[in-house]
Formats: sequence, C-alpha cells, structure tokens
Amino acid sequence: QVRLVESGGGLVQAGDSLRLSCAASGRPFSTYNWAWFRQDPGKEREFVASMTWSGSNTYYEDSVKGRFTISKDDAKDTVYLQMNNLKPEDTAVYYCATDPITSAQAMVRILPHYWGQGTQVTVSS
Repeated sequence: QVRLVESGGGLVQAGDSLRLSCAASGRPFSTYNWAWFRQDPGKEREFVASMTWSGSNTYYEDSVKGRFTISKDDAKDTVYLQMNNLKPEDTAVYYCATDPITSAQAMVRILPHYWGQGTQVTVSS
C-alpha cells in the first residue's frame, strides 16, 4: 500500500523559505510521477508543481515559478518542495501526490491517484 507522509510545514514570515518533504513507502517508485498541490479552506485544490519520474521535466503553477522548486531523492524515496520568497497568498495545506500513469504534465489538470495527509504552511505578512 502506498503511503505518503509530508513534513516541513510551519508558520513563517513573508520572504522566508521552507522546504517540504514527502516520504514515500509501500512500492518501488522509480517510474512514478510526482506533484505538489495546495488547498486553502473554502477553495479547490490547486496544482503547484510536478516532476516526471526521471526528474528530467518539471512543471509549475505560474504564481510559484522562480520561487518554488520540486526535486526528489530516489535513494530515500523522498520528494521535496523548496519554497523561497514566500508570500501570504502561499498560505495553504500542501499535499504531495504520485501516480504511475498520469504524466507530470497532465497533473496540472488531472488529480493523481495517491495522496499524503498534507502539511500546513502559513505565511504572515
């Protein structure tokens, strides 16, 4: 059974940085594509970033381009989201997700199959 556990969220000030981690277990993930989404209360879940299983291609939501970076460590089965220059509008619960079939590019509009429980990121102004 696939299990994804996010960590690294917290309360920071605008302009600060955070690195979220997503530890995966339960399967060999070498051919899984990865993504981060976020959701603010009362709003729909929003795509943030995705990465192909090879790591060769990444995709970002426009508002985070140049500030956020998705990466992974295959040896640790861990995916990261480095978030720099955080803004109050980045406040949300952040979820990692993975799927062996849905492409990283398609994850912009198609929700992946497997999800973590989320980690709260709060950015104060």
